Amino acid sequence: MDMHEFYMGNVFDAYEFFGAHPNPDGTVFRTFAPSAERITIIGEWNDWQEENMIKDGHVWSYFSAKAKKGQMYKYVIYSSLGRVEHCDPYGFAMELRPNFASIITDLDEYKFTDSEWLEKRSKNYNEPLNIYEVHLGSWHTDPDNENGWYSYSDIADKLIKYVKKHHYTHIEFMPLSEHPADCSWGYQNTGFFAPTSRYGTPAQLMKLIDKCHKNDIGVIMDFVPVHFAMDGYALAKYDGTCLYEYPDSDVTISEWGTCNFIHSRREVCCFLQSAANYWLEKYHFDGLRMDAISRAIYWQGDPERGVNKCTVDFLKKMNSGLHALHPTAMLIAEDSTAFPKVTAPVEYDGLGFDYKWDLGWMNDTLDYFRTPPAERKYHHGKITFSMQYFYNELYLLPISHDENVHGKATVIQKMWGDYDVKFPQARAFYMYMYSHPGKKLNFMGGEFAQFREWDETREQDWDILKYPLHDSFLRYMTDLEKLYTTRPSLYNGEYNPDCFKWILPDESERSVFAYKRCAENETTICLLNFSDREQTITIPTDGLTDLKELINSDSNIYSGKTEVKRSVKIKPADGEFFVKLSPFSGRLFDGEVFSKPAAK
Repeated sequence: MDMHEFYMGNVFDAYEFFGAHPNPDGTVFRTFAPSAERITIIGEWNDWQEENMIKDGHVWSYFSAKAKKGQMYKYVIYSSLGRVEHCDPYGFAMELRPNFASIITDLDEYKFTDSEWLEKRSKNYNEPLNIYEVHLGSWHTDPDNENGWYSYSDIADKLIKYVKKHHYTHIEFMPLSEHPADCSWGYQNTGFFAPTSRYGTPAQLMKLIDKCHKNDIGVIMDFVPVHFAMDGYALAKYDGTCLYEYPDSDVTISEWGTCNFIHSRREVCCFLQSAANYWLEKYHFDGLRMDAISRAIYWQGDPERGVNKCTVDFLKKMNSGLHALHPTAMLIAEDSTAFPKVTAPVEYDGLGFDYKWDLGWMNDTLDYFRTPPAERKYHHGKITFSMQYFYNELYLLPISHDENVHGKATVIQKMWGDYDVKFPQARAFYMYMYSHPGKKLNFMGGEFAQFREWDETREQDWDILKYPLHDSFLRYMTDLEKLYTTRPSLYNGEYNPDCFKWILPDESERSVFAYKRCAENETTICLLNFSDREQTITIPTDGLTDLKELINSDSNIYSGKTEVKRSVKIKPADGEFFVKLSPFSGRLFDGEVFSKPAAK
């Protein structure tokens, strides 16, 4: 590796140099520790007896003809802090917590067979993007494992079958990089290059991703470029000094009790952008959802403290480099700020993300559905406001794990009212979500209306599907998601203002809404009634000859009260359509049939 480029912050493959690299003759180890006084290496091949590493500048190296793949090792770093055992910051695998030895790994052991997928892969700008967010350890649990975890390989077929059946296009995994505490869900990392051993080996994760690609399913992983776990065996004061984190100050520790990365150090930037590239290059992930970007843009996430210019510059450089290396991979920002141009290209002074979570839409919409129906007329703007700013960024609509934990209640529980009245509202809510412009993300459990908040130690409540309300809710979500993924007007051109038009945006007294989506000579009409009374909506024909119903959230096959008919068509009268909507319901119509001039 060109160390000058490393010090300049230009390297995206530092993992090819640092870490443990086995070859036919043995294994080469290298670590970056400028302030260390001495470093030794201990491992299974030397009975955990210290052997000195050699220092060359700021890099310490060691070669062993006896060290082989699959064996564990640690670095012992001597500094002003004394003797401290560390895992390898660039280690490709680690043993299960609470142990922390790194494991020599051959990243070329698994051979991918997904070239066809990679050649046709895109960022899905004008294609459906329906993401199923999964915590791998609690989606389904293994009764034969003491922790309940299925391996990457054992869960693959079951997960893929479920995702395909319910019309998701992508799986997003909560962080799979190694972490010491299960309760951090992977957001407090110690092994930025090591897939967690909770679920198996690197090769098993690669096989899971490969299988997804063979089934036309994309895979996204959460990536954490802002902070890291404080555990003393990992990155914290790695060489006896604050190498990866800020020196002691009021910005050293994050709100989560973790260490903030110091992005003004270019070696740290190389570490992080190399880790991002690593997951895309070596594991063939199709995208990275980057966590806590608001904390990267502003000091400690607080706009009043100002923009953290060094971190913003890091994001721009990393995203620009990743786009050059992986032009069809998605970079997604979890960002709650109003900072401009998050999804604009770096060459136009943007941050270079492909999508941004629309957390404003999420908060406003869920607040609206918590509100008693009689008061919703005063909060009408919480539904209409999103389209006033929607075209500022390339937005993704997220109902993520964050909305299902910490006393916030699950989506179904958030709905106003008692048990029975929550279900029609949740069906109407999801119709609004899937007909609203923007890509989609839903956390596991929402698709069958799970009431219990998510707990990483427990399996999802699959047994509630024996109850008709939950079983029919899953059927509804499946039908709704099939519509979304098969009707171009619901996904193509959604970032083009010409493809969306309000029909009734101002019916606040009745809490009804109407709009249309258009693309590829197809029109979808969406009518929503968020009140607790039946409403009749009157809309102009606008060139349409009739409306053919696509889905009704109040259908009795979804445990609603409207009898299913094979085909529902509504004809206009005096240039208008008159459509009845049940309380707390929505209807989607195909308005594809346009008036045509008479043939000559």
